[in-house]
Amino acid sequence: MKVSDILQLKGNTLFTVTPDTPLMQAVQAMAEHDIGSLVVMEYGDLVGMLTFREIIETMAANNGTLGTHSIRKVMDDAPLTCTPETDVNEVRRMMLERHTRYLPVLDNRTLMGVISFYDVAKSVVEEQSFENKMLKAYIRDWPEEKEERAS
Repeated sequence: MKVSDILQLKGNTLFTVTPDTPLMQAVQAMAEHDIGSLVVMEYGDLVGMLTFREIIETMAANNGTLGTHSIRKVMDDAPLTCTPETDVNEVRRMMLERHTRYLPVLDNRTLMGVISFYDVAKSVVEEQSFENKMLKAYIRDWPEEKEERAS
């Protein structure tokens, strides 16, 4: 299974912001859309990711407040990325090694979407469920062996 398969199942809704967006506005957008990340774009290019991790770190550093920061000051400006052709097993390894929950998908420099650890887990479970159903159907339809008669 490839990342493109996950994107097809997930759909193509993307939420983006610019680096100069106020952090509070980004948090409100994340809450409103029930999402855990925002892609930070500038002049048509991916320049960072904002996730709840950066927000929590900012709040911890500011005694529980967001302050008046823009996204530029707190975003991950070197996010891990993948391509639509990346194998899902490779994505799982990458996400686990870098402790990353959200991965922008780039085709050359074009943003194709974002996949989450949840999206990856869900697709793997669905793929395994399909394989299990196919195996059970195959076993159920197994031809019976004819008994040999003793002469």
